[in-house]
Amino acid sequence: MPISAVVPTLDGPVLGVLVRAGKPLTGRKVHQMAATGSESGTRKVLNRLVGTGLVIATEVGASIQYSLNRDHLAAGAVIELTELRQELIRRMQERIEGWSVRPLHVGLFDTADGVELLVVHDDADSSPTWAGQLDSLADRFQVWTGNHLRLTDLSAHDLQEHLAIGDPSITTWLRAGEQLSGQPFRALLNTLTSNLGAH
Repeated sequence: MPISAVVPTLDGPVLGVLVRAGKPLTGRKVHQMAATGSESGTRKVLNRLVGTGLVIATEVGASIQYSLNRDHLAAGAVIELTELRQELIRRMQERIEGWSVRPLHVGLFDTADGVELLVVHDDADSSPTWAGQLDSLADRFQVWTGNHLRLTDLSAHDLQEHLAIGDPSITTWLRAGEQLSGQPFRALLNTLTSNLGAH
């Protein structure tokens, strides 16, 4: 959550939810979507932000709904911070597109420990050049975010072995990944499954 780099309190996730929602939400819904802090803490943050004018509170029946005041002078900065993830993805894709050894698939995943990158390469591409590309990307990621990039580097054969034993990681990669480069992960799995069946 890049906004937390600048707004480390609960305000960051709350503002992030309001930016992404684009519509009024109840305090309970904001808390659920922020997935952090307590509901009472979320309401305190919302009320404080209403006091600054950055958030608008509207009575709707028996409930109060909150929305970002996009005309507020600070709203542009808040929106920009919330959209830093897309800028990170753009930079990573640009870096990957410059690789001389092409990946079969690159996917980005959010985990409890941070961001994880799944990279799948052809069996013949385990070379110093390939390893250098990964190291360079990991270095840039740390410069860009201040965080360590957790990287899973698999050959096509490695991925076939994960498939053969029914590794639950496959389900996680299928469900939660955001493709950055190469083939869609499901299409790659279908190809590898067909190859397994042929043997």
